[in-house]
Amino acid sequence: MSLALATLIYEWRRYLAAVIALAFSGLLILAQVGMFTGMIQAATATIDRSRADLMIMPAKSESLINSGPSSLPRRIGPQLYLNPNVVEVASFDGGGGRWTNQPEGGQKQVTTWVQVNMVDTQEGALTLPVDYPENVRLALMEPNAIVIDRSAQNRLGVKLGDTATVNGKTVRIRALLDGYPDINQASIVVSRDTLRRLGMAEKGEKTGPLMVRLRDPRQAEAVRDQLNADAKGAYRAWTRPELAKANESALMKEQIIGVFLGFSVFLGFLIGVGITSQTLRGAILANIKEFASLRALGVSMGSLRLIVLELSFWVGVVGLGATALFTFLVSLLARSSGLPMGFPVTWMAAVGVLLMAISLASGLMALGILKKSQPADLLR
Repeated sequence: MSLALATLIYEWRRYLAAVIALAFSGLLILAQVGMFTGMIQAATATIDRSRADLMIMPAKSESLINSGPSSLPRRIGPQLYLNPNVVEVASFDGGGGRWTNQPEGGQKQVTTWVQVNMVDTQEGALTLPVDYPENVRLALMEPNAIVIDRSAQNRLGVKLGDTATVNGKTVRIRALLDGYPDINQASIVVSRDTLRRLGMAEKGEKTGPLMVRLRDPRQAEAVRDQLNADAKGAYRAWTRPELAKANESALMKEQIIGVFLGFSVFLGFLIGVGITSQTLRGAILANIKEFASLRALGVSMGSLRLIVLELSFWVGVVGLGATALFTFLVSLLARSSGLPMGFPVTWMAAVGVLLMAISLASGLMALGILKKSQPADLLR
């Protein structure tokens, strides 16, 4: 065991403030990234968890987030079957409407706008998410039946079995979902038949984005390239992982979110460097006689500097561990409250690099204290 690591273990109280500062800096950034990513994952959960291997969207769409109209010419659906690898095509229609609950016994009336998502109710249907329980699928087969996420009950002012209206048409909550929260805008799920009854189904020559099932899902990227080559600018095919990444990137490019994240990174850096550097300086100053003793024994100043830098490295490693622990606890707390969170690997890696940079920079800033480690001071 190195001297730096042994010092950190046996005098951990001196370095605790630095570890906490690093953990707080990392948590400050990751919590916001997790919240924003969770928002988009919740909004697109019905698509992300469907049985589709490819998504077909308008040619100019860069994602599902703020990309304008997503309708396609109806003729595109049949054309996709010209590719021998395509076995099924289904439109993903949806809409939005004015929601009003029907309060009873002094209950508060809730009027809000809801997002309406559609799934087909046939067993193994292309648009039916793979994690939908059987009771939910059967419940949606009833005319004007809807399902909502369990966390949306208070927000919409309803519970299982209640009735409400969407655009003036009566619907009934027949089942509850878990794992489909939406903190941005409340959403409900209906069958294709109920969507038609609500007057939201695509009509005429337009249809919603298309989901495609392939004969061999492992060929998704190859078939995507084939369809895009045949599209002639009429549409664009996406694999589901590709579309999920595009959605996350589009959200992070939103101006207000970029400002929030930029400020968080700046604030986290200032807090991390300020507290970590002062903690390291204080800890080294408290052990200045030990460093002076090492110099008296012939240890060079360069070697002492390496000890301090190694010490700052280990502080950074422990800080990364504390960040991971705190972030995990926050995500559990958020999940129990119905708040979705997601943590992209690229952001986690970037925060890890930032925290190690803060720790090593703090170690460099603390090197000046070593000048006070004069062997002559031991004679006083």
